[in-house]
Amino acid sequence: MFTAIADMYRNDKRFAFGFSVLLVFIVIAVASLFAPYNTRAWNTVPRNLPPSSKHLLGTNSIGQDIFWVALVATKNSLVLALIAALISRVIALVIGLLSGYKGGIFDRIVMIVNDSFIIIPLFPVLILIATILRSSLSIPVLGVIIGLFGWAWDARLFRSQILSLKEREFTKTAVLSGLKTYKVIITEHLPYIVPLVMSATINNVIWVLGMEVTLSMLGLSNLNTPTIGTMIYWALQYQAIFLEMWNWILTPIVICVVLILALYMLSTSISEYLDPRTRLQMMKAR
Repeated sequence: MFTAIADMYRNDKRFAFGFSVLLVFIVIAVASLFAPYNTRAWNTVPRNLPPSSKHLLGTNSIGQDIFWVALVATKNSLVLALIAALISRVIALVIGLLSGYKGGIFDRIVMIVNDSFIIIPLFPVLILIATILRSSLSIPVLGVIIGLFGWAWDARLFRSQILSLKEREFTKTAVLSGLKTYKVIITEHLPYIVPLVMSATINNVIWVLGMEVTLSMLGLSNLNTPTIGTMIYWALQYQAIFLEMWNWILTPIVICVVLILALYMLSTSISEYLDPRTRLQMMKAR
C-alpha cells in the first residue's frame, strides 16, 4: 500500500495535492488541541477585532478568536466524518461481502433491505432526527446517526465486486480446501476490494462533511460545538456579509472548499489508479 501511495504521489499531481492538503488538515486538527481559549464559550476575547499578531484571523461578533475556532471546527468536522465513515464502512462491508458471497434467498432479502435504505429520502429523515435530538447532538452521536444511514450505496458496490470474485478459480479452490465462509471472505475476497473501499470511504467523507454543513446551517445541530457548519451559521446569524467581516464568513467556507476539493482529487486519482486500462496508459505516457 505504501508503495502505491508513493507511486501516485510522484506521478499524479492530483493525488499529491490532495494528500498534501489532507496532511495539513491533520496537523491543524492536532494543533487545535493546544487552543489557549475555550472555543465553545463566548466573549473570551474582545469582539470584532481585525487580524493581528495576537489574533491571526481577528475576532468575531460573539467574542471568539476566529483562528482557534477554525482549527477546532476543522478537527471536529474531520472527527465527525471519520466516525460516520467508519460505521458506514463496517456495515457496507459486512452486508456487501456476505450478500455477494452467499447469494440466493439471503442475498435477495438483504438487497431488499439495502434498496430500502437507498430509496429513503435521507435528508428529511436526518432533519427529523436532528430536530428531536438537537440538545444532545454531540459530534459522536451525529457521526453515528449519519453513519447508520450512509452505507447502502457502497454495500451494493462491494456486493457487485464479490459476485465477480466468487466465480473465479481461487475462490473455488478455497471452498474445496475446506475454508469456512468467513475465512474465504476475509482472506480471499477482502484484500481485492481494499482499494475500492478506500476510494468509496473518501467519497463518503465528502458526503458526511456536506451533510454536517447543511444541517448546521439550518440550525439543526449542536450549535455550541465548533464545526465548519456552525461557524458558517453564526457568521450568517450575525450578518458577517453585510458587516463586511470577510475574515469571519470566508474562513469556514475556504476550509470547506479546500478540504472537499482535496478529498475529491484523492478519490478520482485513486479510482483511476485502480483502473488497469488507465494505469497502463499512465505507464506508456512515462
